[in-house]
Amino acid sequence: MASAPIDNTVTLQQLTDDPYPIYQRMRAQTPIVSVPAANRIMLTKAVHTKMVKETPELFSSDDPKTPMTRAFQAHTLMRKDGVEHRKERMAMQPAFIPKVVKSDWAELYTQIAAEYLDRLPQGETIDLFTDLCGPVAARILAHILGIEEATDFQMQDWSQKLINGAGNFGFADGPFEASDKANEQMNALFDQIIPRHMAAPNNSALSKMVNADKPIEKTQIFSNIKIAIGGGINEPRDALATIVYGLLTNPEQLEEVRRTESWGEAFEEGVRWVAPIQASSRRVLEDTDIGGIDIPKGVTVMTIQASANRDEDLYKDGENYNVFRENKDHQAFGSGPHHCAGVHISRRTVGQIMLPMLFERFPKLSLPDPSAVIWQGFGFRGPINLPVKLR
Repeated sequence: MASAPIDNTVTLQQLTDDPYPIYQRMRAQTPIVSVPAANRIMLTKAVHTKMVKETPELFSSDDPKTPMTRAFQAHTLMRKDGVEHRKERMAMQPAFIPKVVKSDWAELYTQIAAEYLDRLPQGETIDLFTDLCGPVAARILAHILGIEEATDFQMQDWSQKLINGAGNFGFADGPFEASDKANEQMNALFDQIIPRHMAAPNNSALSKMVNADKPIEKTQIFSNIKIAIGGGINEPRDALATIVYGLLTNPEQLEEVRRTESWGEAFEEGVRWVAPIQASSRRVLEDTDIGGIDIPKGVTVMTIQASANRDEDLYKDGENYNVFRENKDHQAFGSGPHHCAGVHISRRTVGQIMLPMLFERFPKLSLPDPSAVIWQGFGFRGPINLPVKLR
């Protein structure tokens, strides 16, 4: 067996600015490669990323080199395995199951979406990312989590600071100082509103956890809510912005999506094309090999689902947005024990509600200058602006 080749040319800044040409080259030349800048062995092929995610007995989520622990000030369920992981995941899961989403949240999602669309000025050019995608994702999530007292600004600010800290693979001081401040603010708010949930239990995540027969530790309740804030805003926010961009830059697809009401397919293709969560780390528990490459015990591998979702072995012309492609499978929501808990919420809020409502409200919505859209992110990725004209 051979050792993983080393690529000293790749920088974190390059991966943040535009990782896709790098991943395309890696898939072709070095699909399993050590990248010192990230302190990880990167796996870029779909067969390998899927195998690692679905073999937790060999590839542990407990990555001691992750910046997530420092960013969240906790050993979160995202970095746990087995019984410990399942215990914390299931503590929050009752708020996210399809039955509760339908009975408690679906009507609320629609009301919030309509309210936020009503705020948009007809005929003007706005930043849809700032004026709709972020705020509506924040408000919906605040209700699901049971932290309605948090403002849209606070939810988005906390989410971004947690994400920046969790993706701070260079361990710079600045992102951690910002996440420390966010943690302090969140802890204070959670302490303030727990009595409300104990007095009047409901189906929100915080209420379910604090009122459980055998509740998990308070520190883990808090870290669960923070994990949901970190991922639960950026996933639907970035997915919505990405899909709108994809449809507006492919008008023939948009026309067909409207005709066939294929909004769910447009959603799935958007998260395949640009996965909101691009990469995940796993610690290797035993000496093994992946694709003929020797992977020693104790090293950290990084599954690049952003790359797997464009793997030439699975997708023809995978670099492009194509709602009607033949293979609709993807790894954007992960697989195995850590499959995204909020997948039903994202699919309903974005695919079933926000997309059709947006294009119904503004049937001539346009993107005057696609080149003005800025894409950013390595661990988490999406457009950070979306200047559209509302018509």
